Amino acid sequence: MTDLPTLWFVLTAAIFAIYFFLDGFDFGVGALQPFLARTEAERRALIRTVGPFWAANEVWVILAAGVIFAAFPHWYGTLMTALYPEFALILLALIGRGVAFEYRAEINHRRWRTFWDVTSFVTNLLPAFLWGAIMANMVRGLPIDASGRFDGSLLYSVNTFSVLGGLATLSLFILHGATYLLLRLDDNDVLHGRARRAALIWGAVASALVLAFVYQGFIRTGLFGTFGLQEWLFPLAAAVNLGLIWLALTLKRDTLAFAATGLTIVFSTATIFGSLYPNVLPSTLGDAYNLTVQNTASEPYTLRLLTWVGAAFLPLIIGYQAWNFYVFRQRIRAHDEKIPGGHD
Repeated sequence: MTDLPTLWFVLTAAIFAIYFFLDGFDFGVGALQPFLARTEAERRALIRTVGPFWAANEVWVILAAGVIFAAFPHWYGTLMTALYPEFALILLALIGRGVAFEYRAEINHRRWRTFWDVTSFVTNLLPAFLWGAIMANMVRGLPIDASGRFDGSLLYSVNTFSVLGGLATLSLFILHGATYLLLRLDDNDVLHGRARRAALIWGAVASALVLAFVYQGFIRTGLFGTFGLQEWLFPLAAAVNLGLIWLALTLKRDTLAFAATGLTIVFSTATIFGSLYPNVLPSTLGDAYNLTVQNTASEPYTLRLLTWVGAAFLPLIIGYQAWNFYVFRQRIRAHDEKIPGGHD
C-alpha cells in the first residue's frame, strides 16, 4: 500500500520549491527595481517583466498552505501558531504587492507613483526574507510540548540561524530576479547591462550568505548532522549550481544562469525538507514530542481523496502557467514604454 503521508510530504516540498522558483524572481525584480531603474520608462519596463506572471505565481503558496491544512492539519495548526507574526506579515506583504502593481498606474503623478514604488519594494523584500527565516526555524525546531502545542514566546523564532536563513533566501531571490531580467530585457537595453552587474554582485553576496547559513546549520550547530551519503545529494547539487551561476554569467550564457539560480533554490528547498524527514517540525523539548509525517497526517480517506483531486488539477495549473509564459515570452525594451502626459 502506498505511503500517502510520505507522498504528500514530498509533494508539499515540491510545491514549495516551485513556489520559491516562480515567486522568487518576482521578489528579486521588485527588490532590484529602485536600484536598476532611473527613469519612469525603465520602471515600467521592469514592472512589465513580471506583470503577467506574479498573480499566477502566488497560486503556488495558496496551494502549499491548502495542502498542509488538508494533508497535515496538526502540522498546519502548530506551525501557524508558533510563527503567526511571520505568516501574517507575509500575507499583508503579498496583498500590498498586488495593490501596488494595480494602483501604481491609476494616477499619473510623481508622488503617487513613488508611494506605490516604495510599497512594492518593501512588500517584495519582506516575504523574501521571512520565508528563509521560517524555513530555518522549521529545521532548528520549536518548543513543542507533549500535547503538540507551541510552548514558546513571541520572539522565540528570532535568532541568529533564522536571520541567516532570511538573508540567504533574500539574496538568492534577488540574484534569481537579476538573472530573470537577463532573459526578459532586450540585449541592447541599458537595463540589461545593469541587471548583469547586479547578478554578478548578488551572486557574490548570495554565495557568502549561503555559506554562512550552511556553516551555522551543518557545522557549528549540527542541525543537519544526521545526513547520510544519499541525503547529501541535494545540498551538493545546490552548491554545484551556485558555482555554475558564476561560470554562466562570465560566459554570458543567460539561460544557463537563470536555470542555475532556479535549481539552486529548488535544491536548497529540497535540502530543508530532506533534513526534516521523517519529522515535519522537530521539538526542542525532546525528540519524543517531534511532529512527524505520520502523527500529523490526515485520515487515509482524506489523503486518498486529496490524491485524486491533485492528480486532476495539478496538470491544469502547470499547463496554464506554461501557456502564460509562452504567450508573454517577448523581450521588453524600456525605450518602447509610452509615458502618459500629466504631472511628473
